[in-house]
Amino acid sequence: MAKTITKAPLYWSIISYDSWNLYLAATADGLCFVGSNGHPFNELLQWAAARMPGSELLRDDNRLQPYINQFSEYFAGKRRDFTFPLDCSGTPFQRAVWDALCRIPYGHTASYSDIAVKVSRPSATRAVGSAIGANPVLITVPCHRVIGKNGTLTGYRGGLTMKRVLLQHEQNVSAAESIHTTSLLVADQ
Repeated sequence: MAKTITKAPLYWSIISYDSWNLYLAATADGLCFVGSNGHPFNELLQWAAARMPGSELLRDDNRLQPYINQFSEYFAGKRRDFTFPLDCSGTPFQRAVWDALCRIPYGHTASYSDIAVKVSRPSATRAVGSAIGANPVLITVPCHRVIGKNGTLTGYRGGLTMKRVLLQHEQNVSAAESIHTTSLLVADQ
C-alpha cells in the first residue's frame, strides 16, 4: 500500500485597511503569499494549487495577525520594512533577484537593468522580469519599486493602479518625514 504524503497546511487571512483588501497566506515557517489589492480569494486558490499542491487551506486570523499588524503599520505610514519570516520557494536566480528587490530603499525605484546588474547578470533583464513576476509576496518583497529604464510603470501582478498607489504612498510618507525632520532641525537652531 502506498504511503500518503500529507502537505503542511497553508494558513490564510485577509487584511482590510482603508481601501486595501489583500489575502495573505503563511506556512508554519513564514509568509508565503500576498495577494493583489481587491482580487478575489480565487487568486490565492490558483497560486496554492500551482505552488503548494495538496496543501490544505485553513483560515486562521489569529496566526496571521502578526503579518496583518505589520501590513497595517505599512499602510499607515509607520513601517518601511517587514520583520516577519518569509517562506518563499524559488530558484537561486529568483531568490537573488528577490534579495536585490529588498535592497531598493523605501520610496525609491530601480529599473530591471539595475536589478540585472545587482545580480551580476547585466544582460538578463528579461529573466529578471520573469523572476520579479514570480514574486509571491507583493509589497513585502517590493517588486512595485521596479520600473522601466525610461521611468515608466511596467507590469505588476497586482495591476498598474496598485503599483502606482504603492509608489505614491511611499513617496508621500518619505516626503512627510523629510518635512518633519527639516522642521525639527530648524526648531533646534
